[in-house]
Amino acid sequence: MATKNGPWTVLGSAIKYENAWMTVREDKVIHPHGKPGVYGVVSFPPGISVLPIDKSGDVHLVEEFRYAIQRNSIECCSGAMDGRETPLDCAKRELEEELGIAAKDWVSLGSVVPLTGNIETPAYLFLARKLMFTKAHPEGSEVITPVKMPLDKAVKMVMESKIVHAPSCVLIMKAKTYLEKR
Repeated sequence: MATKNGPWTVLGSAIKYENAWMTVREDKVIHPHGKPGVYGVVSFPPGISVLPIDKSGDVHLVEEFRYAIQRNSIECCSGAMDGRETPLDCAKRELEEELGIAAKDWVSLGSVVPLTGNIETPAYLFLARKLMFTKAHPEGSEVITPVKMPLDKAVKMVMESKIVHAPSCVLIMKAKTYLEKR
């Protein structure tokens, strides 16, 4: 049975690939202009990005080799939500795992969808303050180097495309704006 998705008509869907982290779906569609075709959608679990900022105004980021882009990337602490985990619970877990940081003050800065055309993966954004430092315990596939810098330097790195992870870019800029209004 055909269904509507905005101006598109979806005639059917088929999963073309699936693993624990992603699903690739192909929809048979009628385009808004009336011609038949296909539309591919890649789905990932919802995720989070956290920007911890200490009392000195320094932010704590991670540097990690990213397989898909074949180079290191400086990013906010980020990760995927597990099962029924809330975005905040995920943010707390990931921050402690990746950087060994717990926080007493959490501010939700909304969400972002990094690529809206073909990829379904919302990322919830958090600012973490009143930090307590412990020992990090990243997952076995993660080789993480902590990076500490002033927030203004992180903003400059976003503007110079030295930080390119989309949720991190949005979070850094939102955090800067939020903190300037306080």
